[in-house]
Amino acid sequence: MNKNNPLNTWTTLSSELVYESAWIAVNKHETLNPSGKPAIYSVVNFKNLAIGVIPLSEDGYTWLVGQWRYPLNNYSWEIPEGGGPLGEEPIETAKRELKEETGIVAENFKEILQLDLSNSATDEHAHVFLATNLSFEESEPEETEDLQVKKIHFNEVFKMVINGEITDAISVAAIYKVKYLLDTNNLN
Repeated sequence: MNKNNPLNTWTTLSSELVYESAWIAVNKHETLNPSGKPAIYSVVNFKNLAIGVIPLSEDGYTWLVGQWRYPLNNYSWEIPEGGGPLGEEPIETAKRELKEETGIVAENFKEILQLDLSNSATDEHAHVFLATNLSFEESEPEETEDLQVKKIHFNEVFKMVINGEITDAISVAAIYKVKYLLDTNNLN
């Protein structure tokens, strides 16, 4: 049992950095598992927070971003998303990503969700915001982004999730959360 946290029944014997890029580090840990037997546990440590934003207009429309996702070898429709430095306030990243990807500037941001993504292999953590009172400027995508932006009624976006047309984890969770907030009149 770990003395720092009695709920942690793993013991780390050693750790080794096996790969690092600007976005991730992969560490190999020699451990004793909860039964006390030797085990190797590899963890992908993310160098940024994942951020998602659902912009929602007063008449019930939102905006999706479409792009080719290299790791999946597939095109993906998602809510506006991006990564922010670990020391940056998540809301600042949300504002920047929304503007960069869609050109939308929002007066109000409300954090609606936090997620641990793929927690069996990574430490990636996400914050999701609902953005309202929208105005529109030019988008400023990064050079690595070839984006399509689509304005669509939120009810249609929810159907896309139900029909398996949106599979990005942050997007799916966020869309379900906003659907719940709309259905229970708890957007404020």
